[in-house]
Amino acid sequence: MNWLRMLRDPICHSFHVDRNDLDYSPFDSQGGLGKMWQLFGEGMDPLLDALNEALVA
Repeated sequence: MNWLRMLRDPICHSFHVDRNDLDYSPFDSQGGLGKMWQLFGEGMDPLLDALNEALVA
């Protein structure tokens, strides 16, 4: 849940989040792209797409 909350904030501020954003704060201090892949696996990209679409709408 913490990762989903962290993803919400950049989407609200910039209307988009992608894999490259995971190399920067606050994600980098939590393991970055590697940790997100560990948590969500193959579902990571579809999750990012769904969050981008849902939170911007």
